[in-house]
Amino acid sequence: MLEFKPQLSPKEMLELGVFGGWYFKTEDNMKEFPAEWFKNAKLSKDGFNVNLNKFGVASGQSMEIWISKGWITSDDPLGWFQWYCRYHMGRRIPDVDLFQIKRHNNFGPRHAGAIRKHCPGQYHKRTKQRQALLQWAYDPFI
Repeated sequence: MLEFKPQLSPKEMLELGVFGGWYFKTEDNMKEFPAEWFKNAKLSKDGFNVNLNKFGVASGQSMEIWISKGWITSDDPLGWFQWYCRYHMGRRIPDVDLFQIKRHNNFGPRHAGAIRKHCPGQYHKRTKQRQALLQWAYDPFI
């Protein structure tokens, strides 16, 4: 198995502000996860709200693109973050885990490296990349 060392837990990500507060979309989609995760989470009740994102910017691609790229699996129809939440809680599906861990490991170093090279510690710069890192469980405060 590949090394997988996320820098943030799902709870930390939700509290910082990810996916415009609209990842799970319904309370039914959140029921399987600990209520504690959502106590201080930045959540929207009526759609994507960019102001709920930590960096106040939209970052990422639409569900339609995720589907067209083959990034959605039947095991986790909401995508990577749903997989990560379930993985964090202990679920293991070897093929799915390998697929998602590869995606995670390919994303973070590339974007974190760009921030380290061009604007470390300047949190007002490269906000879309920083938001994207946050949404992949990487610490965006580099």
